[in-house]
Amino acid sequence: MTASLLAVWGDPIAHSKSPALHAAAYAVLGLDWEYGRQRVAEEEFLGALGELDGTWRGLSLTMPLKDAAFRAAGSHDAHAELTGAVNTLLLGDHLAGYNTDVGGIIDALAEAGVENVESVRILGAGATAASALVAVADIGATVVDVRARRPERAAALVDLGDRLGVTVTARALQDAVEPVQLTIATLPSGTVLPAELSEPLAAAGGALFDAAYAPWPSALASVWGEAPAISGLGMLLHQAVRQIRIFHHGDPTIELPDEAAVVAAMRAAL
Repeated sequence: MTASLLAVWGDPIAHSKSPALHAAAYAVLGLDWEYGRQRVAEEEFLGALGELDGTWRGLSLTMPLKDAAFRAAGSHDAHAELTGAVNTLLLGDHLAGYNTDVGGIIDALAEAGVENVESVRILGAGATAASALVAVADIGATVVDVRARRPERAAALVDLGDRLGVTVTARALQDAVEPVQLTIATLPSGTVLPAELSEPLAAAGGALFDAAYAPWPSALASVWGEAPAISGLGMLLHQAVRQIRIFHHGDPTIELPDEAAVVAAMRAAL
């Protein structure tokens, strides 16, 4: 029996654009796969995973399941190992975990013309912030300023920076800011910072890459001024491309057949 069932799991999940993205890609690739969505809370994850049979090929995981998926996976790719987060599971005899968010950020930044930066500010300290840190280290960042409501939550990012050879400092959102070339916002969608926080961040923030994309422009992008503000839709698209590579042939780095046509169809589905 060919494994043909896939889905995105998370909580909440009704807003997810992943089913449309994957369906568009599968149509171009000529794959008779079904990709759905299911609300799965963190405490339900292992039970739901155990109920899957051999008809299932893979899962996409969104918040709050990335840590649990990391723990469940029998192996991890390099990006998952660094971040401790898995957003893609390839099912079968062996449960393989991947983090395609890192590559999605790198690809989205490159698409927007951001490929070499030394100084970066990351807003937030969760799983997406860890992926952002690995991504900017890959494109040359040597100094990263992490801002969080509770800076103590960023201790793991400081440690990760040490492993990557990047100097990471963790400060409160309201602390004074120095100019950087790029700001990556990983705050929850819909977050509105008061003007006394957002305006200094915008004035000294360089280009903005906001992982949020609905609504767009985000509250932060709306006050960013003349510097470019990049939507998280590019990250969503490109991390999904890497997921489909994994589901298709088990490697996020090997391109799909006629990948340009696949990406065009996925972009049209957004």
